[in-house]
Amino acid sequence: MKAYAEISQLQKNIDDFQLGPIDLTIEPETITALVGNNGTGKSTLLKLMMNLASRDSGDIKLFNTSVSNGNESWKRNVAYLPQTIIGMDAYTGNTLKALIESLYPNWDDSLFIEMINLFDVPLNKRFGKLSQGVRQKLNLALTVARNTPLLVLDEPTAFMDIPSKKFFMDILVDWMDKGDRSIIITSHQVEDIKKLSDYLFVLRNGKAIGNFEKEALTENYKRYWLNGLLPNTAIPGEVSRANLQIISNKPEKTEVFLQKNNIGWIDRKSLELEEIITLLLTT
Repeated sequence: MKAYAEISQLQKNIDDFQLGPIDLTIEPETITALVGNNGTGKSTLLKLMMNLASRDSGDIKLFNTSVSNGNESWKRNVAYLPQTIIGMDAYTGNTLKALIESLYPNWDDSLFIEMINLFDVPLNKRFGKLSQGVRQKLNLALTVARNTPLLVLDEPTAFMDIPSKKFFMDILVDWMDKGDRSIIITSHQVEDIKKLSDYLFVLRNGKAIGNFEKEALTENYKRYWLNGLLPNTAIPGEVSRANLQIISNKPEKTEVFLQKNNIGWIDRKSLELEEIITLLLTT
């Protein structure tokens, strides 16, 4: 099965900020979390993917179609939820549903109703009269129910209460279980990333650090408590050191070195995903 999204050598300059070059492929049946510090270009990357901003160089293909060549057939295969939506305040939920479902042939009305009932969203009130949290819940229902192969969500759980976040995560898991679907999501919520993602695409100050398989990250990052002095030279795999502790992202090479140099360790533990992300964004 062909990739849903193919991004190659993408670059975008905004004043003195440069995003890219970005190379990223989104395969079917995967969930990719875009992770990075504030202002690193995650939302800009999604806007470029949706052809809502112009790129300076590179190419973006969604469903084997370049998003900027005038052929917009790819749009019926993508449901996009930006951080901010304008122009909806005067409409009720019922009106918005009628407008949006007419554009998506695979609209899932039963899923929409399920989410509306679960989140207790009033459909007869104007969008502008709803609280931020209820607006977000309505937006999520209007987006996920489009039932497209690719779901693109920019901070989807912003403004939502804790129970609603859990309900939404469960909905996405069930949605993915139906097959031939993928999600791209930005989030600062580590629990969301831990529960959902297969891959973490990490951006730091506009630069791509890498696209990492989540399970591989948690397996590869280890903290060692050593029972002897640290050598002055860097240890293979070493990411950071403090006192008699080191963190390694290549534990096999680290352990071979320690054994050859007769340096033992008292304990060894895998890092939590939050600490790994912090290291990727700061070292």
